[in-house]
Formats: sequence, structure tokens, C-alpha cells
Amino acid sequence: MEQITAGQLERLVIIFGVITLVLLAIFLISWLKEPRRLINGVLFTLFFGVFLVELAILIFNTGNTTFITTMAIIFLVLVVLIAIVMAMSWALLLWNAVLVWKRESHVLANMLTLFLALFLIGIWVINIIGVNSFLPEWLNTLLGALSAVGLYLGFCVFNYLVNVVLYQFYPRNYRQDYLVVLGAGLLDGTRVSRLLGNRIDAAMKFADKQKAKGRSLPKIVFSGGQGPDEKVSEASAMADYAIAHGWPAELVLLEDASKNTLQNMQFSKNKIAADHQGKKQPRVKFFTNNYHTFRAGLYAKMAALPANGVGAPTRLYFLPNALIREFAAVFLLNKKRHAIIILGIIGIGVLLTIATILNGRL
Repeated sequence: MEQITAGQLERLVIIFGVITLVLLAIFLISWLKEPRRLINGVLFTLFFGVFLVELAILIFNTGNTTFITTMAIIFLVLVVLIAIVMAMSWALLLWNAVLVWKRESHVLANMLTLFLALFLIGIWVINIIGVNSFLPEWLNTLLGALSAVGLYLGFCVFNYLVNVVLYQFYPRNYRQDYLVVLGAGLLDGTRVSRLLGNRIDAAMKFADKQKAKGRSLPKIVFSGGQGPDEKVSEASAMADYAIAHGWPAELVLLEDASKNTLQNMQFSKNKIAADHQGKKQPRVKFFTNNYHTFRAGLYAKMAALPANGVGAPTRLYFLPNALIREFAAVFLLNKKRHAIIILGIIGIGVLLTIATILNGRL
């Protein structure tokens, strides 16, 4: 096999360097202009993949055998660790399901990691038994289409997670006129939960930091209606919590009619419009828990509310279930597009299956 010369390697460095910079620029322009788009995850993944290739070329270009060997070992260790985590994902999910069962309420929404773990165990058992070897060729071809659908869903999950992580790093910009805190269920129908308290605390901390930079305090819109099992509206309970923790009552707006996140955004936008008398577009941030910020941002976009979110911390053991729920909700927001792609994959699988049957009869 012909070896790459020093000149060829240098040209590769330049080519991949240019491609990396172009992809980085495309991603940054798209993300900074509008972080509430799923395409940003694809753009970042493309950039990062090419960047890793560029990094590998740069490492080989050093010509330092010790350095190259060290980096290769680090890379292999990372690959092995990722492979182990993926192979044992069912066990990690079961462990998480046990933690959630012990520490949270026993409702269906908190059992998603358990269901996913059981599904992965089922796939693992099927592969060990080797069921495919007992099936006719045409049926294996058809099942191959289902595997392709699985790969597509895996890509959607990965892209969603990339967007969730990226959204946490979007610039804060401490020049806001209004902060919208999204509601959540109340304890005993009247009290703010720790999860909801984290959202309120994050908004007040943001406001205090804005004031420390020499700017005026924003108004806080507490957004959340009264559920059937709640004695007061979530907005009222949140406002009481904030005022009890030192927030000025005159800087409070209540939006107490919303029943879901989209209404949170729509009704808060109306409250802000009624309150804001300035000619300029008011600057708005919304606050929710970190796992919920990206989906809430999508709803803000749907409501034509020019606001991006700041995520409050969430207990780590709670994140897997929460992220599964969030992915399902985001997936359904684009159900028509996903349905077309999935039906297309299945359609190709059916055509290949028919071709396999016909070929077997010739």
C-alpha cells in the first residue's frame, strides 16, 4: 500500500481545516440566529465529525511516534468505554428505574426507563437465540426494514440530545425586560415543589445578576393555571414563593389561565404585550428545568414569542425518564415528517421483500 507523503499529509490538513472552519461557521450562524431548530444538531454533528478527522490528521502530521501512540490508546479506551456503556445500557436503565421507583411517585411517566430496559433485554435475547436463522429469507428482508426504522429513530434520539445539550450553552444576555417562569404541579395542591422552586430560584438569580451588571430588574411572569387537583393556580403559588424569598411584589405578573407549555407561551406573550408600553420589542427569557428548555423553546417559537430558555438544575436520576418523555413529545411535534420517512423506509423494505420472493421463484 502506497504511503502518504509529508506534502500530501499537509494538503489534507489544509483541506480538512478549511472544511472544518466552513462547517463551524455554518453551524454557528444557524445556531446563534435561531437555536430552536432541530437542524442545528445535524450541523453540529457534521462539524464535529470532520473536526475529529482533522484532529487525527494533525496528530499524525506531528510525526511524533510517542504522541501518536498515546493519542491512539486514549481513543481506543474511549471507544471501549462507549461500547461497554452501550452494551450495558439495559442494566443502567434498570438501575435508574429502581432509583426512580424508590424516590418518585409510581406513575407511568416515571417507568419509561424500565420499559426501555425490558425492550433492550428482549432484543438482546432475540440476538442470542439467533431467531433470524430460523426465518425465511423474505421475512428477514422485511425485518431488515424494521431495523432501518430503528436506526432512523436512533438518529432522531441522538440529534435531539445534541440539541438539548447545545441549548444549555446559548448566550444568556443579561438585558431582559421580562422573565417567564413556567409552572409545574403543586404539592398538596398549594405548595411549590423543589423542581418548580428551582425554576423560580433560577429566574431570581438571573435577575439579581442582571442588576449586578448595572441594569434594571426585569418583571417576572409566573405562568401556570389551576389544575383539577390544585387549590390555587400555579402562578399564584409561584408568586407567593418568590415574594417570600425577597422578590418585589410590584415586579410580578400572573398568567393563571394556561394548561400546557404552548399556552404558557401564548398567554405570557399576551400578558407581556398588555403590560409593555414601550415601542421596542420587549426582551424575554423563559425559565424551566434543563431537560425541558429545548421543547419549551420550540413552543415559544410556535407562539411567536422571541424568547430562549434558561434551564434550572434537575436531580440526575430523574433526567433519563424526563428526557425520554421530552423526546417523545418533540418527535410528535414533527409526526407528519417522521411518518413520511418511516413509511418510505418500510415501503422500500416491502419492495425488497417482494423482489426476494420473486427471485426465489425464478
